[in-house]
Amino acid sequence: MESNLKVFKSDRFDVEDAASLSLFLYPDSLFIFAKDKNQSNICIHEYMNFEWNSLEQLVISDHLLKNDIPAMVYLHKPAFSLVPGVLFQPGEEATYMEFAGDLKSNTSYFNTPLDSNNLQVVSGVSTKLKKTLEARFSELTFHHGSVSFLSYLFKERFNLIGQEILISVFENQIYAAAFSNQELSAFNIFSIDSKEDILKYALILIEQLKFDRNHVRVSLFGATSENEITEDWGKQYFYNFRLLSPHANQNFTHGFKHLKSVNLFETNWQFN
Repeated sequence: MESNLKVFKSDRFDVEDAASLSLFLYPDSLFIFAKDKNQSNICIHEYMNFEWNSLEQLVISDHLLKNDIPAMVYLHKPAFSLVPGVLFQPGEEATYMEFAGDLKSNTSYFNTPLDSNNLQVVSGVSTKLKKTLEARFSELTFHHGSVSFLSYLFKERFNLIGQEILISVFENQIYAAAFSNQELSAFNIFSIDSKEDILKYALILIEQLKFDRNHVRVSLFGATSENEITEDWGKQYFYNFRLLSPHANQNFTHGFKHLKSVNLFETNWQFN
């Protein structure tokens, strides 16, 4: 496990300065952000080829996880549900998750309000994983991994045009959102094998929502040279196509290097 660890930190990093943690669990990777009392990031641990059932061992071995400080855990997993705020009833999370097909008996559910409580993002965590983290952290909250991207889109909604497709890419998955007249019309997570899959899901959304392909704007976050996505490629298919980087609500103390190599949405913007 240690051989898969990459460390990004400030010149004057001291683990004792860590006041809170954010853990981002992707299907095959884990990112641990340590923040100081001013909410500036002071260290990031990146674990590639990470299996979620290894977290119990990591809690013991990773020095960022050894202090009992507030921790927020973001789970990038397929099973989640979006519930309008006016319809949401606490205690009914399992019912909402029936639509996502997640009815495992050993699941603990949680929800995150977005857009001034107009939307609730509901998901679940295995009881085993939750107990592993509760044994280490006395102040612990869980969120579905989509909330950072969604919170960013709601923040930017008034800069959107009438028909928008917005996609965030990381490794072999995407979040795809559609907005009609600045209102969220569709949102989902998809696994991808190639850039052609990104094109496929964008076109499916356009067809389902009856968007005009010559008018709709398609915006892509997370494009890299590895996935061979360029504006020239996108403009072969969409008249209005652009590659974007999110505005930042994250601060970093002096000395962070090579952070762009991570290409993680949350290095720029996090829900908090």
